[in-house]
Amino acid sequence: MSAASAAPGTLPRIDDEARAALFTDARTVYSFADTPVDDETLKGIWDLTRWAPTAANTQPLRVLYIRTPEAKERLLPHLDEGNRPKSASAPVVAVLAVDDRFHEHIPRIFPIRPEMKDRFEADPALREGITSFNGPLQAGYFILAVRALGLAAGPMGGFDAAGIDKEFFPEGDWRSILVVNIGHPAGPPQFDRLPRLGHEDVLAWA
Repeated sequence: MSAASAAPGTLPRIDDEARAALFTDARTVYSFADTPVDDETLKGIWDLTRWAPTAANTQPLRVLYIRTPEAKERLLPHLDEGNRPKSASAPVVAVLAVDDRFHEHIPRIFPIRPEMKDRFEADPALREGITSFNGPLQAGYFILAVRALGLAAGPMGGFDAAGIDKEFFPEGDWRSILVVNIGHPAGPPQFDRLPRLGHEDVLAWA
């Protein structure tokens, strides 16, 4: 359903196929086919991710796409041993990071409050509050954007963040928070989908 066809005063709903692609049928992938992923598709992931909300539109997430064999050789030693084959098989590995200098963009991306740039510059703890919440928030959006473009995502937390940062972000402004393998699955899921919590486990009403 398109925005143009939504009734006045309502928002459009995506159809069952789209919901399945993003949520109910999507699976974390551990082994990838050799099918390449082109640059325009990788740019398109960000073109979707950037529209989802962040505090004061700060957008602290940054993305390093690792594609070449040489770059993978630099990355793999910093991954937990069990995660290395997953990233080795993926045509693209995204290192998601937060930018500690995100506030330098505030006059352009939050023009109604340009003075916030100076406030963040003077308060490192305030900057950390933005990156620690909004960076992971955008990482979730990023995974959904990968799925929306017909690709599979394999997010991983088992890595040496300090080692990756030293290897790829030596200037020190970007800090890695998640590694996401991206591509097309090599085959069907390796195991049945694990159960999710139901309404009775997680919902409260007031």
